[in-house]
Amino acid sequence: MQSRLAGVALQLCALATFVCMDTLIKLLAAGFPVTQVMWARFLFGFVTVAIALRVVTGHFPWRSRAPGLQTLRSLMLASCNFIFTTALVHIPLADATAVGFASPLFTIILAAVVLKEAVGWRRWAGVAIGMFGVLVLLRPPFLFGGAPMHWAMVLPLGTAAFFAVYQILTRRLAGLDDPRTTIFHTSLSASVVLTATTPFIWTWPTPEGWGALVLLGVLGGLGHGLLVMAFARAPASLLAPMSYTQIIWAVLAGMLVFGDVPDGLTLLGMAIVALGGVLVALPDRRRAA
Repeated sequence: MQSRLAGVALQLCALATFVCMDTLIKLLAAGFPVTQVMWARFLFGFVTVAIALRVVTGHFPWRSRAPGLQTLRSLMLASCNFIFTTALVHIPLADATAVGFASPLFTIILAAVVLKEAVGWRRWAGVAIGMFGVLVLLRPPFLFGGAPMHWAMVLPLGTAAFFAVYQILTRRLAGLDDPRTTIFHTSLSASVVLTATTPFIWTWPTPEGWGALVLLGVLGGLGHGLLVMAFARAPASLLAPMSYTQIIWAVLAGMLVFGDVPDGLTLLGMAIVALGGVLVALPDRRRAA
């Protein structure tokens, strides 16, 4: 019981850390190119994780049985972060976070199609409900009337799709590599690619800017570390539905930092997406033989 409570506490801390990271990303994206912000997110995040693994394990667990899949997984995460950061330049944090939570819905579809996993009717119902919630958030004029939605509202759907592929690759690698190796590789390839491209769009930071960029990476590494520790102490069926509390933190951060107050339709869409996501995250009940 205490282990589960510790897992819940770690999960909540991880989610709050991710919202802090996203808030800082939105602030930094106002003064730096998106690619440079992502470079800091992945490079300093990788350094944070590498140091932590060195301290805990005594070495760097870099050897992988599937380096190609590890590289692809890292680049998928970089792609979804790049798209999400681009969205944050144009739309409120809470809106981007809520639409991005369509990712578990895409993951279920890919798991059924690619991994041939059995998916029960309740999870398919969750996918349908969640997609309807996304539609409410996007509020296309042909259904809701009014002004056209901002084009950047579509970007978090791309984030969700890339993150779904990232999760499928994570499942594949779970049977090939030690979890610590996968954690080590999470930001490695993304850091290499972004380091190669960043000099072409570089904006030199002030000392305070450097501090914020380093903090961004530390928050990313810390958040993923807390997440790993949470899932080591409590079952996924308990922790996964809690991910939707991140929407609450995102709404609060948007209101306090940026003055973005969501309207009633946005809150309704968030609630519907969360309901669909919880139905997807809960494990299927098995009939007794």
